[in-house]
Amino acid sequence: MSKVYTDKDADLGVFKGKTLAVLGFGSQGHAHALNLKESGANVIIGLYEGSKSIAVAREKGFEVVPTAEAVRRADVIFVALPDTKQAAAYAKDIAPNLSKGKTLLFSHGFSVHFKTLVPPKDVDVILVAPKGPGHIVRRQFVEGKGVPALIAVYQNPSKKAKKTALAWAKGVGGTRAGVIETTFKEETETDLFGEQTVLCGGASALVQAGFEVLVEAGYSPEMAYFECLHELKLIVDLMNESGIAGMRFSISETAKWGDVTVGPKIIDKSVKKRMKAALKDIQTGKFAKDWVKEYQGGYKRYNALLAAGEKHGIEKTGAKLRSLMPWMQKKNLKGAQAAY
Repeated sequence: MSKVYTDKDADLGVFKGKTLAVLGFGSQGHAHALNLKESGANVIIGLYEGSKSIAVAREKGFEVVPTAEAVRRADVIFVALPDTKQAAAYAKDIAPNLSKGKTLLFSHGFSVHFKTLVPPKDVDVILVAPKGPGHIVRRQFVEGKGVPALIAVYQNPSKKAKKTALAWAKGVGGTRAGVIETTFKEETETDLFGEQTVLCGGASALVQAGFEVLVEAGYSPEMAYFECLHELKLIVDLMNESGIAGMRFSISETAKWGDVTVGPKIIDKSVKKRMKAALKDIQTGKFAKDWVKEYQGGYKRYNALLAAGEKHGIEKTGAKLRSLMPWMQKKNLKGAQAAY
């Protein structure tokens, strides 16, 4: 079992007299910046000229400077930019302003592992990856709790890189819950695999397929939505709290029997075979190359696929049914993300 690091293993004193720069003020960027600031660290925000996030960051009380200046001034630089945009920002603003002894920090190892950017050998390169979206990282911190996090060290010329990673993890609240050490390779490849085959790609495709099968068989879209999407949260919450075995303890015997006898017929060896193929594409770098190529081509296929998904029948049915659920907090996630 991996060692779990907690508050006692990390020292925020590592940041005494130092400046921390957060490049970007999106989901993870704003959460890290606010949490670190409230942990007593000196944090500045680096943004490109014209960024919509400048006003938001200033409203939160931060000094906002151009990206290049933030890199020059900071001792630790958190590259909180989308994976596809990091290489260009690195070439234009980060690399020319890096100097010996600085630390580059990432919350996902994509760019470093797949070498879309290559840091100089005289800077520390570390990873701190909370295992939750930015708004949860922020909310848990405000409530006096934290989200578990991963740390990794890619380069360590100072011999202090791990202490820096642990201090950052403590500053954002990770050590309140527990921190585990990994590698850039392991974090990147497992993260991409989970997103593609289970958490996002696998789950959304399974939900949509189940909805389609019921509707095509003549059942109402409302019933299909309840059974294939709405109740999924209830099951996932049970799994999250108590594992798969704990979830099975909480459901009916009929549901359990269907689970253990029919589930493996749906998610069978052929699915695992395709999962292994997806993992191979991640490990060889094919997925990364295809994704960077899609970005360079203007996101044409990406945007078309997202637009098609928004037109799926399950979205219209879901919007109608969610309006009947007063206990469910209505969220404009697109608007919230655009604010940063």
